[in-house]
Amino acid sequence: MNRDVETFLEHLAKVKKCSRNTVVAYRNDLNQLANYLEQEKMRGVMDSQSDLLKAYLLNLREKRYSPATVARKIATAKSFFKFMIDSGKMKDNPAEKLMSPQVSRHKLKVLSPAEYQSLLEQPAKMTTPEARRDVVMMELLYATGLRVSELVSLDVKDVDLGRNCLLCVRGGSNREVPFGYRMGQILKEFIENNRPDLLFNEEEALFLNLRGKRLTRQGFWQILKNYAAKAGLDDKITPQVLRHSFAMRKLKSGTDLHSLQQLLGHVYISSTKIYEQASFGMR
Repeated sequence: MNRDVETFLEHLAKVKKCSRNTVVAYRNDLNQLANYLEQEKMRGVMDSQSDLLKAYLLNLREKRYSPATVARKIATAKSFFKFMIDSGKMKDNPAEKLMSPQVSRHKLKVLSPAEYQSLLEQPAKMTTPEARRDVVMMELLYATGLRVSELVSLDVKDVDLGRNCLLCVRGGSNREVPFGYRMGQILKEFIENNRPDLLFNEEEALFLNLRGKRLTRQGFWQILKNYAAKAGLDDKITPQVLRHSFAMRKLKSGTDLHSLQQLLGHVYISSTKIYEQASFGMR
């Protein structure tokens, strides 16, 4: 099975163009599955591959993995065995009837265009260097769906104004995040004319605090919280809400799930499917 796993992972990387993080995550889950199947086969209690997979599912539950983690591991197994069928290495899919646990989801909070404008108006009313910085940060999150950790990790060199994209480095893997012409003009103005007002040394970070150092995740969270309170949205705004709002807008505009997965940097498509499920609930 190990050789087949490597072939499948190579398929993910070269054909599906999955990120390094995605391939690593699949590798970890499939190695766990392969080790379990090998041990059970050596015991000789079960011969059927289908029975072995059912036992694997039970084993995951006994180890008290969360329903979401179990569902992910089962989805990984199903993807692998589907590949085995499609590539002609197997005739019957032993994972076909494997039941994943139901994963409960909280209703996604998203901002309406009017709510976003109300939030953005708060720093836009001011002309201080930090207020101009805050406008750009919120515009960038809303326009790209970046994680806050990715936002504050950006360096100036990560902004490619010629190609209108950002280079995001996370967990040892890189991904390019595109942005539109308007966002490009906002970033260009900020880098050339606004950021220098907060720069006191040779700091490479794109977004700086009042001491000229890289703004932290906690620092941005506090900034956003203050503006949300002024806009009367303090019970609704978190950085994740801006990311959710981006994802829902893209989905409603016709972006397919796989493309959205790449934009958001999700390792598993199951993480992206929550937006599809949420969009049905909003109809």
